[in-house]
Amino acid sequence: MRNDKENIIVNKTFDFALNIIEFSEKLYKANKFSLANQIFKSGTSIGANVREAQNAESRADFIHKVKIAAKEADETEYWLSLCLQSEFLCSPDEKLFKDLREIILILSKIISTSKFK
Repeated sequence: MRNDKENIIVNKTFDFALNIIEFSEKLYKANKFSLANQIFKSGTSIGANVREAQNAESRADFIHKVKIAAKEADETEYWLSLCLQSEFLCSPDEKLFKDLREIILILSKIISTSKFK
């Protein structure tokens, strides 16, 4: 059963997804459709997997779903880094990287503490 109390990682990943949607739109407007799709999918998937983890059937299922979110976060960081380093792409705002690094740290902590409970 889902717990609807305040949840920092759910909120942070939701807000991050909104910012990713905004950045993806900038890429679309620059005609960088493939990269926009990649960033949109991986960046919004983080929160979707975190949200799905809230309804996990077991601790193992919860850890698995959070690990998927962490993988999506790593992938998103890769795509954003490409944008930052390439002279042909829109550069993401530093806030996207800051928020993403924070999300990755929180997800890592959730995984490690969930394994040892």
